[in-house]
Amino acid sequence: MPAAVRFGVNYTPSQGWFHHWLDFDLDAVRADLDSIAALGLDHIRVFPLWPYFQPDRALIRPRAVEQLVQLVDAAGERGLDVNVDGLQGHLSSFDFLPAWTRTWHRRNLFTDPEVLDGQAAYLRTLAAALADRPHFLGMTLGNEINQFSGAPHPDPDRATAEQIDAWLDRMLTACEKGAPGKLHLHAEYDATWYRDDMPFTPAQAARHGALTAVHSWVFNGTAQRHGRTSVPTEQHAAYLIELSKAWAEDPHRPVWLQEVGAPAPLIPAEHAAAFAEATVAAALDCPDLWGVTWWCSHDVSRRLADFPDLEYSLGLLTNDRRPKDIARALSRAARAAREHPTAPAPRTTALTVPADPAARSRCAPGGDVFEAFFRLTADGARPTTVLDTHAADGAHLSARGITEVVTSDQVLPHPQGGPRS
Repeated sequence: MPAAVRFGVNYTPSQGWFHHWLDFDLDAVRADLDSIAALGLDHIRVFPLWPYFQPDRALIRPRAVEQLVQLVDAAGERGLDVNVDGLQGHLSSFDFLPAWTRTWHRRNLFTDPEVLDGQAAYLRTLAAALADRPHFLGMTLGNEINQFSGAPHPDPDRATAEQIDAWLDRMLTACEKGAPGKLHLHAEYDATWYRDDMPFTPAQAARHGALTAVHSWVFNGTAQRHGRTSVPTEQHAAYLIELSKAWAEDPHRPVWLQEVGAPAPLIPAEHAAAFAEATVAAALDCPDLWGVTWWCSHDVSRRLADFPDLEYSLGLLTNDRRPKDIARALSRAARAAREHPTAPAPRTTALTVPADPAARSRCAPGGDVFEAFFRLTADGARPTTVLDTHAADGAHLSARGITEVVTSDQVLPHPQGGPRS
């Protein structure tokens, strides 16, 4: 019997958002976790804020680490496994970086030797503190930390792809030293797949770490261009899952849909449950899917200021822990996947994508690869992707179950052609 796809949620505390680490209340955390466990989910992803945990390069606060362990233990008591993001980093439009990397102490996050020493020590410390906890899945290096490395960030820490390679190797090694054998990975927002000048590359995403993580947000131009009920909008997450496989060296490398959400007003509240059902159904039709982790657990309190408006209402549960229709939709999907696990058939038709990362914008919304993928999908195919450099490699294609390779020119005979939706 195939392993069931994991279903979880990114944990956003109902009291104080991620600032709850400043006034940590274990009883409030337990109540939040009770409301998550009641949905029938099996894991959470949690976010210690880096400057709160490591306010000085030589000070990793023992009390903060202890509170993280308490949270993981409380989750385990409720049957929830836990993935821990380390370098927070960036969350919900806010940056959280320690003072020893900014302004008068400005040092590059990816290349400065002292910063790298501090980061590695911090990740190793968190991993080691949790290594013996049976419900600890492993570490994610940070949340969408690639957004610090280039445009559109207002003050980027520039690095080359080679420097990012070295950074990833060192940070993942630190996690492995702290907690050997756990599921350690890294995760970026979709500029990794879509921006030609992003130093975090698709190959890095698909080859470093225990599995590939993708973050799917349709406010990237997909919903604006195609509409809320279109094939590209409802299957954007599935597209990223299949796009990632073009660069993977392991033909069955697991892929984690680590973030996906229903952002208003592009996805209105009354349509969020239907969007979730369609998104999850499409993702479950992707072979080698490890899990789906929704963003996010609880709404942000309106008493907190300055968030983009969409951030306040992304929760499966309200700020007072009441489940919404979207929570019930995800709960049904999780239960069905657990009770009736199925392995999707291989996707036998592959669309070629450029191996050159300087051409990856062709894969972005509006690009010919993106539009061709969804033309195929709308026409009833179940496409995957393959690098153009592997398109004639019979052994590679056979290992992935691919029997047909097509190009975007073959799918879209006219420039700027788009999918039917």
